[in-house]
Amino acid sequence: MVVTVIAVQALGKIFGGQTAKDIEIIGFRVFAAAVALLFVIFTVLMCINVKEKSTAEMKTVSVGQMFKALIQNDQALTVVVAIVLINCAIYITSNLVIYFFKYDFGGTDWYNSYTLFNMFGGAMQVLSMMLFYPLLRRWFSNTKVFYISLGSAVIGYAVLLALTFTNMNNVFILFIPAFLIFSSCGITNILTTVFLANTVDYGYLKNKRRDESVIFSMQTFVVKLASGIAAFAASLCLQINSLSDAATTEADQTVDFSLAVADSAKVGLRMTMAVIPIIGLVIAFFFFRKKFILTDDKLKDINKQIEEMQVDENDQKA
Repeated sequence: MVVTVIAVQALGKIFGGQTAKDIEIIGFRVFAAAVALLFVIFTVLMCINVKEKSTAEMKTVSVGQMFKALIQNDQALTVVVAIVLINCAIYITSNLVIYFFKYDFGGTDWYNSYTLFNMFGGAMQVLSMMLFYPLLRRWFSNTKVFYISLGSAVIGYAVLLALTFTNMNNVFILFIPAFLIFSSCGITNILTTVFLANTVDYGYLKNKRRDESVIFSMQTFVVKLASGIAAFAASLCLQINSLSDAATTEADQTVDFSLAVADSAKVGLRMTMAVIPIIGLVIAFFFFRKKFILTDDKLKDINKQIEEMQVDENDQKA
């Protein structure tokens, strides 16, 4: 999104856009066409140059088998529900933050502030995976780190909501909630993957079979599901608050779009961007805390039981 916003503004002006509306329409049109062209080129190159050399027959798992395996593994189902709730919260914010900067935070160079905000957030997300998670893991278990991350994100959203109701116009102040939210996002991305991996061993002990492919393919599915739900929620917010029509009220490319939006619409945008994610994260916290049982001690016990079961199976075969 950072590259997209910068590219759209530049392309819109290069290809003849005069007003703010025309610059965005032309810019998005040209950028989308360029991405589509590159997609086709790279896909063709991959198909031509990559040859599959398979010596084993792979059994394709059906959608029904996927959901059956998930339902039979209650811990995998718990992690999947948590992933949906957490990603819905993050994606709702990421979908709406561009409209916040354009129609609420305002300014004629709102896209520069938006770019800085996203660059900082992305950097914190990567840094949290590489540095913050290993540091926290020294003192806390994975489940406790997970709860700390969710709490950090809730605090970040609360700070963000509070700041939006002030008269601040400095993007660097928004780095405070961005640090809490995006750092939490990076850590939870790691932990949900770790938790899913742990549910494979749990499922093997419970159901006497390993469903690695099914469970990890489900992770991709639920992330896409969360993305779709978040996009739907964001579109409802834009429609209800009439933000999609705000750009048509002004023509000058140097206009401050925030002046064309009613205060009630700004409040609606803020509430959707912050309050709904808080609700989702709180539900995820209590649901996960009640249902998830795969603590570090429990995993050690499961691994021990699996080893004993495998020894017995080998003895029987011998």
